[in-house]
Amino acid sequence: MASEKSREDIFLRIKAFAFDVDGVLTDGGILADLNGELYRTFDSKDGMAIRMAVMKGFHLAIITGGRSESIRKRFGSCGIKPEDVYLGSRAKMIDFDDFCSRHSLEPEEVMYFGDDLPDIPVMLACGCGVCPADAVDEVKDIADCISTKPGGKGCAREIIQAVLTAQGLWQLDVEEYRRHF
Repeated sequence: MASEKSREDIFLRIKAFAFDVDGVLTDGGILADLNGELYRTFDSKDGMAIRMAVMKGFHLAIITGGRSESIRKRFGSCGIKPEDVYLGSRAKMIDFDDFCSRHSLEPEEVMYFGDDLPDIPVMLACGCGVCPADAVDEVKDIADCISTKPGGKGCAREIIQAVLTAQGLWQLDVEEYRRHF
């Protein structure tokens, strides 16, 4: 893990956030009904942090192996544009590169949250690779930052808040929030 000084320097360069879903924005559990519909539980505090980042002008992406349109709908309600939600991603670097290209971002300006093996290439390519406390060991070994929280239990909130705080942006303007959401 980076020292506090270099961690703050890294946080000051961040202009965008990208997330895996299962195991990062959820606890990794998935319920399935008899028709094959899949259900996930998301932490509302993570959602609020994502909304704060959107309101402060950060670009955000979802890059997930999950294929459910409910993922696009959930994060659309947080302000993430539908075209920035990559479902069924099996080669996450391709989608990460597309996100960076479409928003004129350098990879080092993006913080990526991942928890398992498919996330490693993006975590190595981005400016700051973040994982939840309960990520697999291989991911923890290469992460620049490990949240104190497990996936789906506030890990995104913890780190987004730290980045926005470092940049002097962690203040809620209630009127802006009301207009935006």
